[in-house]
Amino acid sequence: MPHFVYILASRPDGALYTGRTQDLRNRIEAHRAGLSQHTAKYNIRTLVWFEEHEDFEPSLRRERTIKRWRRDWKNALITEANPSWQDLTSQIPS
Repeated sequence: MPHFVYILASRPDGALYTGRTQDLRNRIEAHRAGLSQHTAKYNIRTLVWFEEHEDFEPSLRRERTIKRWRRDWKNALITEANPSWQDLTSQIPS
């Protein structure tokens, strides 16, 4: 079963949230429904970056690595894959 590492944003260069899940579509809906205090508080709702991993361990390592990154490195990662910071929810694999 795939594992996803993802970044949500409130707006371009706004507040960010980095997470990891097996069910990305449902996790995004949970964030948008306000079930995460941090994302609800800062209105973080836009999926701006994600990547898929085949196993738990690589996804966990990647999430932890990204969470330790400086803000400008996260912005560069997002901008490289998604220059306009558009919502990528429709691109989540089925």
